[in-house]
Amino acid sequence: MPRTRPPYPPEFRAQLVALHQAGRTVEDLAREFEPSEQTIRNWIQHATAAAPRPPGGATAAPGMLSAAEREELHRLRKEVRQLRVERDILGKAAAWFARETGTIPTSGSSS
Repeated sequence: MPRTRPPYPPEFRAQLVALHQAGRTVEDLAREFEPSEQTIRNWIQHATAAAPRPPGGATAAPGMLSAAEREELHRLRKEVRQLRVERDILGKAAAWFARETGTIPTSGSSS
C-alpha cells in the first residue's frame, strides 16, 4: 500500500509560491524543500488563477509579476549574465595586450 502524507499547510504553500514569485526557480525550491517540482508548479498555477486581477492590468500585489514581466525579467537576467562574461573576457584581453606591448609591468605594482 503506498504511503501518503498529510497535506501541506496553506501557509507553507503560500510561502513557496511567494519565493517563486520573488525569483526562485521551481527546481531550486523542490531541492531545498520536500514537495516535488510538479506539486509546486500546481500550487503556483492555482495561486495565479485564484489571485484577483485589478483593472488596468496592474499586478495584484507588490512582488507578483505578470507573465510578460516574468519573461522580461528572465530575459534581462540572462542578458546581465552574458554581459558579465563578456566584461570579464575583455578585461583579461586588455591585460594580456597591455603585458604584450609592455605598457604595464608584469609584476605587481610597487605602491
